[in-house]
Amino acid sequence: MPFLSQISLSQIQDDNYLKNIPSLSSGIQLQLKNSVTFFVGENGSGKSTSLEGIASHCGFSLRGGNRNHNLSGKRIYESILAEYLRLSWSPRRITNGFFMRAESFFNFASYVDDLASADPAILKAYGGRSLHKQSHGESFLSLFNNHFDAGIYILDEPEAALSPARILAFMAVINQLEQSGRAQFIIATHSPMLICYPGATIYEFSSEGVEETTYQKTEHYNLTKSFLDNPSLYLRHLLSS
Repeated sequence: MPFLSQISLSQIQDDNYLKNIPSLSSGIQLQLKNSVTFFVGENGSGKSTSLEGIASHCGFSLRGGNRNHNLSGKRIYESILAEYLRLSWSPRRITNGFFMRAESFFNFASYVDDLASADPAILKAYGGRSLHKQSHGESFLSLFNNHFDAGIYILDEPEAALSPARILAFMAVINQLEQSGRAQFIIATHSPMLICYPGATIYEFSSEGVEETTYQKTEHYNLTKSFLDNPSLYLRHLLSS
């Protein structure tokens, strides 16, 4: 069963940028029935904003990391959404885990190297060598395989550096931790492969709000499948002069 079981957001009344995000402005009520939940939707639909709010409630650095990581020595910015969110935990609030942003992973890897310069043993938690000395995909999987154990893992587009084969390897990591009963995943993604993970709950963020769906009904899945079934049809229209 998931540690975080419900995410609630009342209608935004204050005058801030959240009112301009259609999926969030009217409020949300999400039930996290499983230990793996995906947020899908177009860029700017509110997925990452929602992850930031959840991560802030957990006490994670919004630059990426866990409660013990402080990439800059101070918090650069706050999640405005966090003050509006209400999270329900069972049996208690979890603060172990990790918030991963693909866009800021380079900074996180540099932060780990800085720590390792004083204590090389720190690298044992990341596969035994600098994340910068691994390929982008290898460094992502090193983090997943060596640092993820127990807690809540909030991941923003983890597929960004992963080949299709490594996405499958990542799904195996998710499964191992999920089956242990020690971990919960909330993942924002554009990957039509990742959202096929068995038994996961999928919420789609759109101009109509946030609705539960299945992977077969997502635009990510249908557009990718349609393109791969007949790429010449799409390319003929896209590349015609």
